[in-house]
Amino acid sequence: MADHEILLNPPKIRPWRYVPILVMLGLAAYLLLPQIASLQHSWSVVRSMIWWAVALAAIAQIFSYLGSGFMLHAILQNDRQKLSIGKGALITMAAFSVGLVAGGWVGTAAATYGWIHREKHDENTGALAGTLPPLLNNVVLVGVSLIGIIYLLVIHNLSKLQLIEFGIVLLVLGLTAAAGFVALRFPKTGTRLAVWLAGRWAALRRKPFTPEKTIASVREFVVAWESLRKGRWKRPLLGAIAITGFDMLTLYFMFVAAGHTVRPEILLAGYGLPLILGKMAFLLPGGVGVIEASMVALFNSLQVPNAVSVVVILGYRLFSFWLPTLLGFVAAAYLSGKLPGSKRTIPPRGHPSFRDKKRNSKQV
Repeated sequence: MADHEILLNPPKIRPWRYVPILVMLGLAAYLLLPQIASLQHSWSVVRSMIWWAVALAAIAQIFSYLGSGFMLHAILQNDRQKLSIGKGALITMAAFSVGLVAGGWVGTAAATYGWIHREKHDENTGALAGTLPPLLNNVVLVGVSLIGIIYLLVIHNLSKLQLIEFGIVLLVLGLTAAAGFVALRFPKTGTRLAVWLAGRWAALRRKPFTPEKTIASVREFVVAWESLRKGRWKRPLLGAIAITGFDMLTLYFMFVAAGHTVRPEILLAGYGLPLILGKMAFLLPGGVGVIEASMVALFNSLQVPNAVSVVVILGYRLFSFWLPTLLGFVAAAYLSGKLPGSKRTIPPRGHPSFRDKKRNSKQV
């Protein structure tokens, strides 16, 4: 499985990589400040919050991560392998944190692959566990976003700027779907197109370009999609629906806590689009600032008071992004065997680290 080794290598945890988290926090504050009309009003909302609803929001987020654990559990079970839901959730949380500071979704996929590989010693299943969850999560999120766009168009509650933004979103989604179709229907053409685009993008950023990684990425996408045949997609997709559903419940309970319950259609309209925009803003890890600012703007346009939306969205992001990210670094250290009581699994003979160790012993 040389292709997997090109794309997916076991994660290396380095403390200096945690520094960008502080930068992200400062960037979030910088982008959010223009949206806060009245800090005094927002503080009054905080003081009057219903704390049992805040607790329900936290519990909903826990179930969202358990949904991600169920997805990994279902993917491995399709190949007659076992992984507990709790361990799967831990791997998902850790891999997401690693990806924020080391390679984005590629780093997340690599980290997932590495830990699944250590657990099960199976390269095919590990690679699938790294590439399939983002695909299914994005499918569900796009579905929610399209419902939100339709609702906003029906009620004619869009400014010219929002129409432009959403038009760009739909264009990108359409191009992405077309690229995925080409990759599946014409693999060779899709691979050449992906290599050309990745090369131009790397040249624009003046970064080194390795075509092998792009080729391996396209191949992993095709393998992940083909693995969904014969009904094998049902249980993993259920996990993706649980992730998004409970994440939306987190946001809903935060509105309840702020004393401003929103209708389901308003929740859908204000939830999906900002997260899609955050994914498109790949230069900002985790969509920091973009998600918060666009959510505030959308909910304000849907008649949610500014003071309420600011408090609700900051609380939602605390539960859905900041706390899981910080806990994810602890989980990554645990899974890598760097914490007391954690076990470091000996890699199998086919694993790159095993071969490196063997090569070093021969040199000695």
